[in-house]
Amino acid sequence: MPARLLPGRLFAPALALAIAAGAAQAQAPSAQRREILAAVDAGTPRMGEVAKRIWTLAEVGYQETQSSALLQGELAAAGFKIQSGVAGMPTAFVASFKNGDGPVIAILAEYDALPGLSQKAEPQRGAAGQDAGHACGHHIFGAASVAAAQAVKAWMTAHDVKGEVRVYGTPAEEGGSGKVYLVRAGLFEDVSATLHWHPSDINSAAQTVSLANVSGKFRFSGVAAHASAAPEKGRSALDGVEVLNVAANYMREHVPAGTRIHYVTTDGGQAPNVVPDSAEVYYYVRHTDPQVVRDVIGRIRKAADGAAMATETKVAFEQTGGVYNMLPNDALGRLMDRNLREVGGVKWDAADTAFAEAMAPQLPATKLTFASAAQVEAYAVGGGGAGSTDVADVSWVTPTAGITTATWVPGTPAHSWQAVAAGGTPMATKAGAVAAKTLALTAADLMRDPKRIARARAELDERRGPDFKYQAMVGDRPPPLDYRHKRTEAGQ
Repeated sequence: MPARLLPGRLFAPALALAIAAGAAQAQAPSAQRREILAAVDAGTPRMGEVAKRIWTLAEVGYQETQSSALLQGELAAAGFKIQSGVAGMPTAFVASFKNGDGPVIAILAEYDALPGLSQKAEPQRGAAGQDAGHACGHHIFGAASVAAAQAVKAWMTAHDVKGEVRVYGTPAEEGGSGKVYLVRAGLFEDVSATLHWHPSDINSAAQTVSLANVSGKFRFSGVAAHASAAPEKGRSALDGVEVLNVAANYMREHVPAGTRIHYVTTDGGQAPNVVPDSAEVYYYVRHTDPQVVRDVIGRIRKAADGAAMATETKVAFEQTGGVYNMLPNDALGRLMDRNLREVGGVKWDAADTAFAEAMAPQLPATKLTFASAAQVEAYAVGGGGAGSTDVADVSWVTPTAGITTATWVPGTPAHSWQAVAAGGTPMATKAGAVAAKTLALTAADLMRDPKRIARARAELDERRGPDFKYQAMVGDRPPPLDYRHKRTEAGQ
């Protein structure tokens, strides 16, 4: 990996040659599709370099300064107009190429890492030095989305296609709800359709329903004292956290089926012989119904007030995130499935297979085989997913669809060190190329046939109902730019 990556150094010349060669051929749609695929192939080495650099940086939510700047530089070098720091988020951006009036196709890009998951690009557990790691593959997510948009822009220029392609640089997907603030700011109001993708251990265009989610931090404050010499003079903030956690655990029996409640104590004091005067616990609540999520977090807030009363401490709650459930779009999903099948699954070489064989004994038991990396799963719409994503908010305001590609060894769970390890190998670049091709072909299809967009819009209107009005689950709070900071770093 070079110490310094110059925007467009490898991609732009190769892309121009590929498009020029294609433009000299017959102008049939099939020939233009081949141009787009060739353009992505030409840019894949650069895409891999960019992704590996972001993988190495491993910047967490709202702190992705270098990762965001790198992607913006790539887009600017390719002729996109850049708006940086949008919607009150310094690492968010919108990059646009417009060629007259026509459909506006958005492509989402993510680039935040997860704390505590540092890992080398090796099939054995081994931290890489920094704290965070790309355990959800957002490094290749962002790089491949940029590559797709660059290919679409070059195709539009070569054939004078009217319309606009935009890349939305979206920080802090992992709990920070970055896209929510973009939606709330109205930045998707004129978008015709939105496309996205996500790393996985399979190739699929299935359109699933994610879980709505509210996350937030309960901060207890008490009175410090010597835990042995004068414990009666102290009021333990950690006791408040622990009483809240007990109450929440008893609540699990009495919440609607499908509710998920998770928490982690992020500050429990510094020394056992000191009664802690501050403590913090970080909660998530999920369900397919946003109203259930609102109700359950409300009950947990009551439990926190009770815990503070029981321990004679004080408690404050900061909601740090909140997202809707995903609205699937079958019209877009079927189009993406067709294009994913045209592109085909991820093709491994001998080195990829050797890596997978070394990783396999360290993965949970699974029915998947290595062959699944090259296969495309059966299409489906409406099935339930176990996770949450801020892409869901986008799906309530514009027709939205996505795919997954086999970025990891089959059987690898997301948010694991195994995912980080695979993400640092050429396997991830190959998966990103499959995603970029599928996104680019789909964007081109939509620009050439606005009737597809009309069908997708009609489906969105039907799914969300005639009286829907978007109201962010985070309310009117500003983006929580410090939600990944340690309390000592935040001065709290």
